[in-house]
Amino acid sequence: MTPESMPSTASAIDAAQRKLIVGIVLVTLLTAALVIVDLASGGRPDPQPLRAASTLLDGPWRFHVGDDPRWASADADDSGWETIDLTAAPGSHDGDVGLPDYVGGWSAHGHRGYHGYAWYRRTVAVPAGSASWDILGPTLVEDGYELYWNGQLLGGSGRLGPDPRLVGTRPLRFALPADAAGTRGALAMRSYMLPRPNPSADGGGMHAAPILAPRPIGEALHRAQWQRTIAGYVVDAVEPAAMLALIALAFVVGPRSRRQGFLLCAGIALALTAARRLNNAIVSWTDLQDLRTYAWLAKMMWAPTMTAWLLAWNRWRLPAWRSIDVLAVALGIAGLVGALAQLPLWTSVGRLGSLALFVVIAARLVRGGPPRMLALVTLASIVAALFGGELLDPLGVPGIWFPFNIGVSRTQYVHAISIPLLAVLVVRTLLPSNAQR
Repeated sequence: MTPESMPSTASAIDAAQRKLIVGIVLVTLLTAALVIVDLASGGRPDPQPLRAASTLLDGPWRFHVGDDPRWASADADDSGWETIDLTAAPGSHDGDVGLPDYVGGWSAHGHRGYHGYAWYRRTVAVPAGSASWDILGPTLVEDGYELYWNGQLLGGSGRLGPDPRLVGTRPLRFALPADAAGTRGALAMRSYMLPRPNPSADGGGMHAAPILAPRPIGEALHRAQWQRTIAGYVVDAVEPAAMLALIALAFVVGPRSRRQGFLLCAGIALALTAARRLNNAIVSWTDLQDLRTYAWLAKMMWAPTMTAWLLAWNRWRLPAWRSIDVLAVALGIAGLVGALAQLPLWTSVGRLGSLALFVVIAARLVRGGPPRMLALVTLASIVAALFGGELLDPLGVPGIWFPFNIGVSRTQYVHAISIPLLAVLVVRTLLPSNAQR
């Protein structure tokens, strides 16, 4: 290679990096715009004509803890049961997705700490006429339910019985019998709640009343409910897709990168992070994963994820410190032991020790070469996503915001910043072609 050719080659590499960075910025902006459109669409209230033509089955319901299949029948005696009012305050919504008509569960009605089976019952008058009628199931129940009409099972969420399989509650529509029009019937709901280590003050059972609607109206309301549910977890699907795309980018540029060890460990960390975030959408949109598996993964995956990020950032400035690698693995094991054996002290040691290692790594980055500032900002955003409880809670940063009436967690906001920053950082690791030669 002649000296004259070297500047042009370096310029071509710089131009290639600029094109990749411009592409990353454009894709990020386009993706953000599409997500905002979906949030705005899903967060709209149900169309007023549809709600006016339907009946929200709120108000007083009979309630009884325990389980007895006979409580589904129309002639079951519920005169001695408690009464729970499912009338929601105006503008109320749940603290996660933003589902409307939210009411407190049985914990807010004198049964805090109770888990297991409980039943709800009420009488429903179906208007006369030729229309077919639907019941739109409650959009939020902890954690599963079966719905009965005069003792006839209409359907439900999850599988109840001796070995319940509970899945995330999502919009469901159940057809009433053809002869229900013009009659009064007993609507009964059998619910089941899994045990929780720290039960909330308003958890348990039904958090939104069912809706009675004629067939065309019911179908339209069901679509609107699904649109809101999709919007509630769309970020949990888009961001993992972006993380997988970032892994592909790292794989493509890896052979030309000066930090291949960083890219390898960061790819593992991104895969674990993507799996953890995607679980939210999977359990909320499908029946593929039950709630026990979801809770187990949520509890266990943070430790290997943090370990992978520590190993990655330890390799940003070479040579990597073996002591950090050893401590990162040891703290990850401590975190796993704490999660498996329910030892809070071990969990705290794993988290706080890992946070301290990130501080040490940041100090190393300060003394490193370019792109030092980009690396530090990217590291800070990843640490903020991993340690929101330790770093953001003391600052009073809310855990969830509700733009367009749809819940978006602060972790999702931080990932929206860290993913494009990390993509640009990956591009900046590319070696000039003359260095490769």
